[in-house]
Amino acid sequence: MKLNEYLANRLKEIFTEGKWVLGTNFKEQIIDLDWEQATQKIDDFNTIADLTFHIDYYIAGVKKVLKGGTLDIRDKYSFDYPPIKSEEDWQNLVSKFCLDADEFIELVENMSEEKILSDFVDKQYGTYYRNIDAMIEHTYYHLGQIILIKKRIK
Repeated sequence: MKLNEYLANRLKEIFTEGKWVLGTNFKEQIIDLDWEQATQKIDDFNTIADLTFHIDYYIAGVKKVLKGGTLDIRDKYSFDYPPIKSEEDWQNLVSKFCLDADEFIELVENMSEEKILSDFVDKQYGTYYRNIDAMIEHTYYHLGQIILIKKRIK
């Protein structure tokens, strides 16, 4: 299996299609929630809406780089989004996540191995491979949180 196929398959597993590691994926966990569940605060945890925005923020930011753009995302803004006040707001966020994830996966599928192994934006950020792999790890971490929050909500 080629490196781009391997990474794209891992991204599909965690973002939209997989069931291998946790028996679920990010999309499956958010798609069945309504806006009140997604914004329900449990103790001092982030809400599911917070985590959905957070992951999508990074997907969209890295996706921009994969399309030849600049790296403009900053950790300090990764939870800054307009409040979810309706079902429409929540569905818009879910749709954005799904579209961004699908496009991100497609971009990775179409990358050459040379590009994947090259420096991401600047040598200090490591390679494209390392950044894509970090996206996968980061998403697994927050997916685990979402699963636990959903258990508390239900």
